Amino acid sequence: MATDFNAEAVDIQSTVFDFSRSRDQDSAKPVRHPVVVVGAGPVGLAVAIDLAQSGTPVVLLDDDNALSNGSRAICFAKRTLEIFDRLGCGDKIVEKGIVWKTGKVFFRDQPVYSFDLQPEAGYKRPAFVNLQQYYVEAYLLERAFQLDNLDIRWKNRVTSMVQHADHVEIGVETPEGTYTMEADWVAACDGGRSTTRQLLGLESKGRIFRDRFLIADIKMEAEFPTERWFWFDPPFHPGQSVLLHKQPDDVWRVDFQLGWDADPAAERDPAKVIPRVKALLGNDRPFTLEWVSVYTFVCMRMDRFRHGRVLFAGDAAHGVSPFGARGANSGVQDAENLAWKLRLVVNGKAPESLLDTYDSERVLAADENVLNSTRSTDFITPKNQASLDFRNATLELSRRHGFARRLVNSGRLSVPAVLSGSPLNTGDTEVFEGAAAPGAVAPDAPVESGGQGSWLLGHMGDRFTLMVFAGQGGAGRLPTEREIAELGSGIEEVQLLVVAPDVAAAERLSSIPHVVVDAGGLAGRRYDARPGTTYLLRPDQHVCARFRAFEPARSRAALLRATANG
Repeated sequence: MATDFNAEAVDIQSTVFDFSRSRDQDSAKPVRHPVVVVGAGPVGLAVAIDLAQSGTPVVLLDDDNALSNGSRAICFAKRTLEIFDRLGCGDKIVEKGIVWKTGKVFFRDQPVYSFDLQPEAGYKRPAFVNLQQYYVEAYLLERAFQLDNLDIRWKNRVTSMVQHADHVEIGVETPEGTYTMEADWVAACDGGRSTTRQLLGLESKGRIFRDRFLIADIKMEAEFPTERWFWFDPPFHPGQSVLLHKQPDDVWRVDFQLGWDADPAAERDPAKVIPRVKALLGNDRPFTLEWVSVYTFVCMRMDRFRHGRVLFAGDAAHGVSPFGARGANSGVQDAENLAWKLRLVVNGKAPESLLDTYDSERVLAADENVLNSTRSTDFITPKNQASLDFRNATLELSRRHGFARRLVNSGRLSVPAVLSGSPLNTGDTEVFEGAAAPGAVAPDAPVESGGQGSWLLGHMGDRFTLMVFAGQGGAGRLPTEREIAELGSGIEEVQLLVVAPDVAAAERLSSIPHVVVDAGGLAGRRYDARPGTTYLLRPDQHVCARFRAFEPARSRAALLRATANG
């Protein structure tokens, strides 16, 4: 469905996409598709792009024909930005967004401490970028429209879904009538009020917190630094909390705690919103309201994310409160985990049981997010006097004592889950020091390729990567071309990536197609590398095995395990 779409040449908030009658509607019998994705938000787009750009045909259904309204998710974490890089839209998202890594916490009228989320340099992407969700969707769509095997169908509302042994039957309603289609697999990415979930008679369970928050997107010129500011019990909003974030286009996001008794409809009235904003900014700073919404804290998830041939991702599978930026980030990470596993299963290179690990790995991640979100909510909104006294004492102590700062919780910010217990991992048999253990996301580092600076993660594609560290003077056993071919035989081609310690070593390895230079030595330190150290990396850039030396049989066994083939 390749078509021209320039996200920077349109008015994103007023852009609508035309309904187009699909060939399925004129077919005498339902057309079968390998994968159907429901929902064209950031999560659904990420799943669809990931599958399509790696060769799997995808149909993407959405009941609307426009981008999201209002800023919604705005904080996109380093890991999510790295995923966007692999999907082909990371640069545009970072260039448009507001880069930040520091924040301040205030108690009443005084700052109590500041924090730095990325104190160590040497990563391509920053800790966070603030960007309105509609921009993120636009850049993802721009990439999606470039892919011929991705069929996006606007104004296609799913009205029925029936599972069979080898496919899912889907009823769809359009402006030009209804039709039925079939899918080998369905990825349900249709949000917190998931129609797919309702049609299958499933539910999401958890906890609704008795509090409400107001979001106000305001447009103004301000000299405030690009930081996350969080106030507890400020004089301009006594007894409650307030959060401030900068967005592009001179738009600022303000979250005001309202209390459970607040009337959501009344609180959205500009006559009530404007005085709250003026209390924060003062009467002399002009601003205009861009978007207003009221939300309730919710921490919920489905019992399982795989139900037969339907797999749930993002808010359709789990929901958390906004503080901590764990919603959209975890959803995009769901998408990355799901896409490569679906591809292997669709192509007959892995058994269906591989999809069970999507469920187990992302349920683990969801539980981490729910736990952190629940703790944040309990700290931000104490439910009794004892909890309030504890919180206020903690904030007072945090002015001077580091131990108290670790207890302050204004929203533990999103980090990727470490899948240390995954059945796809091969456990260590040698001693390693450092963070790149099986289950962890592979850390980035600056490297050189062809005399130009680049980044390590950028040299890993949509397939499994065998990364081997070479030593000086040819030290360290490297795989042969035949061994690499045999490693991926029957599954998929495995990419060999050799990391050389210097240019001279790289030149001696010129017969190997893919060699990068660890010019500053940072990659070697982050992977605790010695000559011959070998890492097997999944398509989602999680480490699944590491060895002190390359051995064909061990590497093959690790690949079989990582694809549920052994």
